[in-house]
Amino acid sequence: EVQLVESGGGMVQPGGSLRLSCAASGFAFSSNAMGWFRQAPGKEREFVAGISWSGGGTYYTDSVKGRFTISRDNAENTVYLQMNSLKPDDTAVYYCNAVTSYRSRTNYWNWGRGTQVTVSS
Repeated sequence: EVQLVESGGGMVQPGGSLRLSCAASGFAFSSNAMGWFRQAPGKEREFVAGISWSGGGTYYTDSVKGRFTISRDNAENTVYLQMNSLKPDDTAVYYCNAVTSYRSRTNYWNWGRGTQVTVSS
């Protein structure tokens, strides 16, 4: 059974930082590109960042470039999202999933529960 368990969210002030983690199991994690997505209230889920199976390739949507960093630990089956200089527009539930390529928005598995990120003063 595939499991994607996101954690690390919380409430922070604008300009703050958070590090999200996603623990994956039930599939060949180290052979798959992974992505982070987010869904804000009333909006569709959007692709935020992707990373190749090796970690050598990364992709970011324009709104987070220079602020977010995606990374992975294949030994721990975990993908991370370091988020710096957070803005209120970053408020959303964040999800991870395997993707067809690190630039692709096409996910493989059903979604986990996600982790809530709230940026507010």
